[in-house]
Amino acid sequence: MNLETFFKPQTMKGKWIKLAATGFGIGFAPVAPGTAGTLAGIPLFFIFSSLSWPGYLFFAACFTGAAVYLARSAEVLFAKKDPPCIVIDEITGFLWTMFFVSSTLIHVLLGFILFRSFDIIKPFPVRSFQDKLPGGYGIVGDDVMAGIYSNLVLQIVIRYFAI
Repeated sequence: MNLETFFKPQTMKGKWIKLAATGFGIGFAPVAPGTAGTLAGIPLFFIFSSLSWPGYLFFAACFTGAAVYLARSAEVLFAKKDPPCIVIDEITGFLWTMFFVSSTLIHVLLGFILFRSFDIIKPFPVRSFQDKLPGGYGIVGDDVMAGIYSNLVLQIVIRYFAI
């Protein structure tokens, strides 16, 4: 996937969908677009981390719903199954990783490392979400599960090591 594909003639709606699904173009990073997408989730987490936990949960749930729609729509526009340039799923997964976690640099760094690890390794049943769910649900579902796994481990590490 390259920038030429991104700028193919299309509707304004299609351009906005591609822009949002690629994390405003960060998904076109020449190396490790998923990692770049996760990095794009960090400022978003910092912006919304001051919400109460119900507010953050509501935000994360709404963002996940939007991500499913955008990922499915972008997959159709790019005419490729789960193209690497779609990184809205990594952003979403990172937001779930950081649920109930304070916004310290060490927590964000640990969350980033854990999320990338679970997203790459895809332990059971993470891979089945990607393989068995259709369209945007599969694109985003595995990252949400990786984020939940990451969050659980992060909660244990924070409490056990008093970080």
